[in-house]
Amino acid sequence: MLDVLGLDPVEEAAYRRLVGLPSATSTELATALDLDVAVVRPALDALGAKGLVATSTSGADQFVASPPMVALGSLVRERQDDINRARSELDALTEQYRGAAAQRTVTDVIDVVTGAEAVAQRFAQMQRSARTQVQGLIRSGVAVVSAAENLEEDRAAERGVTYRIVMEREALEQPGVFENAQGAMSRGEQVRVAEHLALRLIIVDRELALVPMAAAQEESRGPVGALLVHPSGLLDGLLALFDHCWSTAHPLDTRRTDAAARDGLDDVDLRVLHLLLSGLTDQAVGSQLGLSVRTVQRRVATLMDACGVHTRIQLGRQAERRGWLAPGD
Repeated sequence: MLDVLGLDPVEEAAYRRLVGLPSATSTELATALDLDVAVVRPALDALGAKGLVATSTSGADQFVASPPMVALGSLVRERQDDINRARSELDALTEQYRGAAAQRTVTDVIDVVTGAEAVAQRFAQMQRSARTQVQGLIRSGVAVVSAAENLEEDRAAERGVTYRIVMEREALEQPGVFENAQGAMSRGEQVRVAEHLALRLIIVDRELALVPMAAAQEESRGPVGALLVHPSGLLDGLLALFDHCWSTAHPLDTRRTDAAARDGLDDVDLRVLHLLLSGLTDQAVGSQLGLSVRTVQRRVATLMDACGVHTRIQLGRQAERRGWLAPGD
């Protein structure tokens, strides 16, 4: 955790160990850390140069840790000063950027990003820059970055960025996708399912959008590319498209409500119910949940009997009326 203050892993480990000891030699530290003394000694010299350790009066090879509040506090203040200067420079550059953006011509509102690596890099940069929200449309098929590879999503969610994702039904049927979606929802992300989506899309803070350059049916052919869309009428259209998809999609929220718990529904019942309401077949539901088709059908039949209905459409209506679906569904 101290790498942000300029300490490498060996330096941090040595300092942490010394903090809990009255003093120690380089050999004793190397033994305690299960490292070679030839690795530990340069780390101690570096810590000394940074003011984090000092040599004990009992010997030249006897080291003591400097008080963390004093030693690390100064490093924190130095980094904070650097951050404040960077923030001021960022504000100035942002103002310059906005001034230039106001003078953009029609051709300047779109940046063309070519190559899979460049698209993946821009996708990651956009999420790292997100301040409040990320909105996305996810279609089936191969994407430049898969959900499992999208580490920036986890980091953005951890710092409080809201994710609202609309997923195409066919995408939800792909192996492991529902499990990934559940993990995302556990972090507070909102996921909905639509029968069909016209394109892939990511929007950050409703200020910047990234869409594939190729038409949907051509995505798997030819070179990979994307269009980065700046504030413009085109961005307004993409925002309107997302808002429409979001409002008409089915929420995928498998939290157990009080009414569902009271009526005896377990977590598997709710997952089966939500996947069915999202348009998945019995076979697809079973594949996502690791259940046989017969087990899925048996659970659906039990839910229908509990509601006294004869069709799955009626089951969906009764689930809503009985409060089995999470608020907002």
